[in-house]
Formats: sequence, structure tokens, C-alpha cells
Amino acid sequence: MPDIIVDSWGMLQEELFKGAWNDAIQRYRPPFVYRGLSDASYRLETSLMRLGGPFWTLEKHLLRNFRKYSRAQGREDSDSFWHLLAVAQHHGLPTRLMDWTYSPYIALHFALANLERFDLDGVIWRINYKEVHDLLPSELKGQLAAEGAQAFTVELLTSIGQERSDGHTGETTFHQYVETLTQFDALGRFEEFLLFFEPPSIDERIVNQYALFSVMPNPRRVIDDWLNLHADLFQRIIIPAKLKWECRDKLDLCNITERVLFPGLDGLGSWLKRHYSPKT
Repeated sequence: MPDIIVDSWGMLQEELFKGAWNDAIQRYRPPFVYRGLSDASYRLETSLMRLGGPFWTLEKHLLRNFRKYSRAQGREDSDSFWHLLAVAQHHGLPTRLMDWTYSPYIALHFALANLERFDLDGVIWRINYKEVHDLLPSELKGQLAAEGAQAFTVELLTSIGQERSDGHTGETTFHQYVETLTQFDALGRFEEFLLFFEPPSIDERIVNQYALFSVMPNPRRVIDDWLNLHADLFQRIIIPAKLKWECRDKLDLCNITERVLFPGLDGLGSWLKRHYSPKT
């Protein structure tokens, strides 16, 4: 779909909440996830990709060593590979995961957080995750349907491969195990897909940012490329540089700041530094 370039705070509000009404339940419950970037030219590249070089060959080594050395920091070892991956991403390890949020305002914060990019247009990516998940392989789509869910959790991903019994017939079935990246990648061997899952509530930052992650069964695939094959599933809302200061100040008035989204002294320091920076 073509980019939407907003020209006022009011138009931005209209675009951020467009499509939020869910007629089936008569509530404002949109099927969207959002990601804000300070520069509209940035691609949806993972932190693993930004390592450069043959980054895909480093993925397993990074995770193996994160698991090994994080135990020395008192982290409890989890039985779930997906839990490990979420914790690693949350603590800054380069992974194939990408951060998203259910909140358009939190995405807007990240589009406006970097004052050094205020001379450039920002962007908010909006993706219909419900329709994205309609394109999942049957093993994964069936798991969502069985739980009546629209997005995965770590527990749901972990339960793929476990024994299940049909309550009506008593028939026992087994789902394919997805306990490693290799097994996950195998699910996309015929056609790639995009999957969203909610991380465990590791700390207040995860909770306050209304966060979830995306993952693809190919560490080398830039999400943009996949989305461009499914253009009806996403929209880009462009925030012109000339609007950034107004939007930033009004977002601060809504209390969407580093102090709230990054609880602790680091977030407090980041907020104060930006809040008292002169307008340039």
C-alpha cells in the first residue's frame, strides 16, 4: 500500500487509529502491530543483520554463548528455546527477532526519540498481524486456532510438538517439534512466513512497552522484502521532519516518555536529557 504522509497532529491521530473498530465485538480492538523508526529510509533489518558480514553464520554461536555465560549472572536456565531467544533479544544480543508494539503511541515515541534525526522524516510501520498469521504453515496456524489466539506466546510456541488429545474422540495427535532454529527454519522450506509472538513479562520494560517480537524462518530475509509481496498487509505512516517537534512535545504531554517506557535510572536520565535539550 502507498505511504501515508501526515501533515498535522490531527491527521496523525486519525491515521494511527484508523481501522481500530472491531465490528464483531463492538469494541476498538485493532488487529495491528506497530514499529516506529526515526528515519523513514531505514529498512526492517534485525540486530543480527546489522552485525554485517556473514551474520547468519554467527546466530547459533551467539545464542549458545549467551546461554552459557548468562548462567553465571544468575539467570535460571529455561527448558524453552523460545524463552531463551526472547531474553537474549531483550538484553541486547543480536538476534533475528524484531521489536514491535501493540501501541501506536509507543511506536510514535520510538519514531521521535532520537533528536539527532529530527531533520529527517520518521515512519511508523503498521502491520495486520491477524492477516499475516492467516499465511502461516498449517502446523502453526492450527496451534493458534486450537488456543483461540491471534498471536503466539512463548508457551504456545513451546507446546508445538507436545502430545494432544481430542476431548471428543480421545484421539491422540502429535505436532511437529520446534525446539531449535533449524527445526523452525524447516517450517518455511516451501514458503517463508512472518510470525509474531509475545515475550514473557521479564520486567516492567516489556510490560510498559506493550511489546511483542516478530521472527521469520530465514535469518537473512529482510522483513520489507516479504511484506512487499503482501502489500495489503501493511501501511507506512510518514511523519515529516517539520512535524516532529510538535508531535514529540504532545506525546510527552501524554506521558509517553523514556521515564515510563524504560523504568529505572537509565530511562530517567534519557528522558531528562531529551526533555531539556534545546530545540534546534
